[in-house]
Amino acid sequence: MVKEKYLASLKKSIINLDFNAVVEVAKAAMDAGVDPHIAITDGMVPGMTIVGEKFESGEYFLSELVVAGEVMNEGLKVINPYIKGDSAKRLGKVVIATVEGDNHDLGKNIVTTLLEIHGFEVVDLGKDVPTDKIIDAVKERKPDILGLSALLTVTMPKMGEAIEALKVAGLRKRVKVIIGGSPVTSEFAESVGADHCAVNAAEGVRKCTEWVTPREVR
Repeated sequence: MVKEKYLASLKKSIINLDFNAVVEVAKAAMDAGVDPHIAITDGMVPGMTIVGEKFESGEYFLSELVVAGEVMNEGLKVINPYIKGDSAKRLGKVVIATVEGDNHDLGKNIVTTLLEIHGFEVVDLGKDVPTDKIIDAVKERKPDILGLSALLTVTMPKMGEAIEALKVAGLRKRVKVIIGGSPVTSEFAESVGADHCAVNAAEGVRKCTEWVTPREVR
């Protein structure tokens, strides 16, 4: 019951865009022994999900969406040090980026956090990333998975451009490609040759985990 209280408070602090509350609750949760992974996945992430729903319905605007991401980051600053000592074996490596022309990275940042929590090594290239930089990162870092994000319909074609560039460079068969963002659909993913379209952050992480987990231990 005590754990649920902290999780509910973390969720509420993000929905209310409350910087002070998220820091106070995160500290209290860690002092109380709440699992840091659970604090993020069952506390803050659900809060961000609701913020996203409010944005899509028009109740929240882009400014609130950005602030919510900053609030979550403040909570993560408190919680992340409790995760760093985790010696769990890395599941795999992911290179992730928001494509060129798109400066929205809230969703990508949530996915990055969840991937790291679940045991992935993540190379985050940031936002507004040119295709050639993405290809160079795949060449150099040799990831198992490439994640591409876009929030604008006008930048979605850059995902297809990156996948085509992987083919030209002879890299496509070496890496799974997962794409996501509110305007991205499964039909679009199929049309550009992606392996999967993530419905949301949690579902995307589950798919990545499925790709790198040996069938016999699933």
